[in-house]
Amino acid sequence: METSSERPRGSRRAWWGRLAAGLTVIVVLIVLVARFSLVPGFGSLFGEDTRDRSGPALLKSIQDMDRYEAAVGNFQVVVDLEKDAALLPDAIRGTRTLYVGAGTVSGYVDFGALAEGNVTVNGDRTKVSVKLPHAVLGTAALDPERSYAVSKQRGLLDRLGDLFSDNPAGEQAVQKLAVQHIDEAARDSGLAERAERNTESMLEGLLRSLGFSEVTVAYG
Repeated sequence: METSSERPRGSRRAWWGRLAAGLTVIVVLIVLVARFSLVPGFGSLFGEDTRDRSGPALLKSIQDMDRYEAAVGNFQVVVDLEKDAALLPDAIRGTRTLYVGAGTVSGYVDFGALAEGNVTVNGDRTKVSVKLPHAVLGTAALDPERSYAVSKQRGLLDRLGDLFSDNPAGEQAVQKLAVQHIDEAARDSGLAERAERNTESMLEGLLRSLGFSEVTVAYG
């Protein structure tokens, strides 16, 4: 036989249960309507709004360029960087990142250090000789539009550390490796020699247009 004190308690539980079920149904309906745009204009209420609050770009300095960029190489490298802990399994502590880095390297000749002795002209101005420094390569410049992380694997401790990190998806290490590998590939690609040939062709065409019939370009 139920007492008068047990009946109100049971009714209160049933009331709270019905209220919780009703709220759950309402939330599910809102999510479905917003997700699949069942009601026109309703999904925009929960849409993501992106605002650019960046300040204006500040000009820090201007440098005059005295070099002639004669060739540009496009490179791509796949970086597979793995970091393991000495006494812990990878599932606990360790990271592995697969990153595709794409960038360019320019080959140029520096005209800024040329002196009068680097250019000699004969008496009747028909022959000219130009001595230039060897072409050098610039540092690889990664292209953010074509560089991306393919996969990232992190242990439990690393994932917990990401919660307190300013940049949990930081890719500085793989980006530095990508630049290093691209620089190495550029040195072995013959890009500097190509830059010297292009510079020589440019100077020959320019000086011949000025009336010189014989043009000699040397490096070293």
